Amino acid sequence: MMNSVLMALHALGAVAWVGGMLFAYMVLRPSVDVMEPPHKLTLLAAVFRRFFIWVWHAVVVLPVTGYVVMFSLYNGFAGSGVHIHLMQGLGWVMIALFVYMVFGPYPPFRRAVAAADWPEAARHLPRIRRIIGINLILGLITVVAGSAGRFL
Repeated sequence: MMNSVLMALHALGAVAWVGGMLFAYMVLRPSVDVMEPPHKLTLLAAVFRRFFIWVWHAVVVLPVTGYVVMFSLYNGFAGSGVHIHLMQGLGWVMIALFVYMVFGPYPPFRRAVAAADWPEAARHLPRIRRIIGINLILGLITVVAGSAGRFL
């Protein structure tokens, strides 16, 4: 029963993070690109602030639930399949990229939006988008590894 709850929490964490990135990159991004910079950048700052709270939760929930399940079901690293190692490795790369983004380009972006310095805010946005795009690709690969990897 406990492993079922942990797996459900693990799946929900992945859905929240990867699904949020998919929405942000494929739906929100093209939709706001037609807006004027003050409106667009203000909206994106608000979206990022709220979304990053959910990602911080996923950054904690995913490794904790993943490792507990790995050690209880697979007896650790040695008993885990390649798909588990791939999922784990890509997950850490995604976490590292997220942490870099939150402490790298995001604070100056946020400060520039707060100061209504639209050119400065716009200067930081491509790096944030690039990291989200890379993490989206890694996240989709991780989802495939986690859901279908044992069958490949």
